[in-house]
Amino acid sequence: MNKTLRQRLILELLRAGPVINQEELQRSLRKRGVRVGQATLSRDIRDLNLSKTAAGYTLPQGEHVAALALPPVSRLVREFVLEVRPAQNLLVIKTSIGSAQPVAAALDEEDWPETVGTIAGDDTILIVCPDKEQARGLAARIEGMLA
Repeated sequence: MNKTLRQRLILELLRAGPVINQEELQRSLRKRGVRVGQATLSRDIRDLNLSKTAAGYTLPQGEHVAALALPPVSRLVREFVLEVRPAQNLLVIKTSIGSAQPVAAALDEEDWPETVGTIAGDDTILIVCPDKEQARGLAARIEGMLA
């Protein structure tokens, strides 16, 4: 599992309930099929700006937490998008397996006016645009990031 997906999972675990220490976090990740070493987990905790309190790790306050775990949209597109296909006012974006969610989240954060809504599966993203011209323009923007 790549860093972005692993860090998103760490944030989900912390939102679900308290995590007392790194060992518990490691066990929780392992239960979800993610094996991670202590050094990598320490870097993730630092990158996510998590705080250690008497009750365990806590999410940063006053920040947009989802943005902490997402690299720039251009990097995610370059690394994970395989194909962009316009279909009338829709865009179908194929990604590598398991990558559609973080790519869609990064695309959503861009808040582009051509985007009405985004739906992500495991390896496919569907973006709804107001019309086919805007869909073609957005497709060109995303394809430009692939270069």
